[in-house]
Amino acid sequence: MSLFIEEFGDKQAPMMLFLHGGGLAGWMWEEQIDYFSHYHCVVVDLPGHGKSAHLPFSIKSCAKQLIELIETYAPGKETVLVGLSLGAQIALEMLSSRPDLVQAAIINSANVRPSPALKRWISPAIHMTYPLVKNKYFSRLQAKALYIREKHFERYYEESCQMKAGTLANMIEESVTYQLPSSFKDVESNVLIAIGGKEKAVIAKSAQQILKSNKHCIGIEVPGVGHGLSLAKPALFNEMVDCFLAGSALPKGCVPL
Repeated sequence: MSLFIEEFGDKQAPMMLFLHGGGLAGWMWEEQIDYFSHYHCVVVDLPGHGKSAHLPFSIKSCAKQLIELIETYAPGKETVLVGLSLGAQIALEMLSSRPDLVQAAIINSANVRPSPALKRWISPAIHMTYPLVKNKYFSRLQAKALYIREKHFERYYEESCQMKAGTLANMIEESVTYQLPSSFKDVESNVLIAIGGKEKAVIAKSAQQILKSNKHCIGIEVPGVGHGLSLAKPALFNEMVDCFLAGSALPKGCVPL
């Protein structure tokens, strides 16, 4: 496995695989790793990110690698997928490719409404604005929008500076053109679709599309939160995941979709 992987918690327990959002890395799950220490927590840096920055990115190839990771690290064990944004798209691809792979998944802020018309503008726009990536003031604005805490900012900034323009453009192209596979309807895992109330309309519409595509999905919205629920309200996110996996009522603050 060429991806950078870290393991935490109880290796004999069910596995919880965390997939970070675009432009971030495995460090974003710090609060979840601490809370779910009774699980076998596996955290990856996705291709093109963090300590996997040298690897080429595509949603399909990444999903294939992560399916192999589960088969290697958790054969026969209960497994839970937790993904944010780009990581949530990869989780959807994994579920659709192997409907029997995991027992549960938390899909946070996934876009499944492709915008092919944007594709031809992404690369020129990224190369034009790429110098802003190394501007610390701009990075702080980005970090604030993503709810990145001060203790993680320097690492976020350093890794952002290391990401090549071509990698960034390819990642965005993959994300904005991602389409929910028709085979998602066959997934029998319990799936929680979570979004913030202040997300872009495309994320809210995507959540509804995912919910309508599979009867095993339930959806919630957290009012007042934008893109990055697990970073914005980690305690609520952790309790929400815990309750969902236990089959109990979701906490206050989670509004059904």
